[in-house]
Amino acid sequence: MGKSFWLAKSEPFKYPWAQLVADKRTAWEGVRNFEARNNLRAMKKGDLVLFYHSNEGKEIVGIAKVAKEAYADPTATEGDWSVVDLAPLKPLRAPVSLAAIKADKQLANMSLLRRSRLSVVPVTSAEFERILTLGSTQL
Repeated sequence: MGKSFWLAKSEPFKYPWAQLVADKRTAWEGVRNFEARNNLRAMKKGDLVLFYHSNEGKEIVGIAKVAKEAYADPTATEGDWSVVDLAPLKPLRAPVSLAAIKADKQLANMSLLRRSRLSVVPVTSAEFERILTLGSTQL
């Protein structure tokens, strides 16, 4: 089975793309939603992740990859929560805005739009390729 694709949201004032690039790798911690946690647990090493700036910007700005599969979230004081390690792969040449995603018929069923409250959602390979096209980016 091939790679899976995902989208992970981060508020830029908390953890922007530039910080992931500077850190070279980070634990994607603090997810406290069961569906998003299960998405983290489904991620496999090498899967590709669209990095989305939420609240401010509201745009996909880069591509990361899963560097380490799910393990216990060290920031969790109670409950069964997980993290994965993400590493930056490449910035998008042109960020892809939420408005552009909403306006694109090929992205109408994207989980980002249908499950907008979730911080980690799956992305189909067709959606991933479309985002790369809109972002003038090739892998």
